[in-house]
Amino acid sequence: MSISYKFIAVIIMALVTYIIRVVPLVIFQGEIKSRFLKSFLSYVPYAVLGAMTFPSILYSTKYMYSAIVGLIIALLVAYFNKSLLKVAISGIATVYIVELLF
Repeated sequence: MSISYKFIAVIIMALVTYIIRVVPLVIFQGEIKSRFLKSFLSYVPYAVLGAMTFPSILYSTKYMYSAIVGLIIALLVAYFNKSLLKVAISGIATVYIVELLF
């Protein structure tokens, strides 16, 4: 009886995902007292989110230059502490306008 390749791939992915989630729980059972490690771990979610979304920002439009202009405008709006909704709308509107012009 042969096990299909897809089933083996799913089992391997499940094991890898499980190991990644369990190992930190086993290693760090107590409270983390290091200020450096606490501050490092507090930035991990933002770094991962940025690494996942940044390529999508650049390649989700028809032309990369419109994505870059939209990204710059969104970063400028975010720099001035505007809400997430305003940042998103300004980036989207900028990309739309730039692609209409070119």
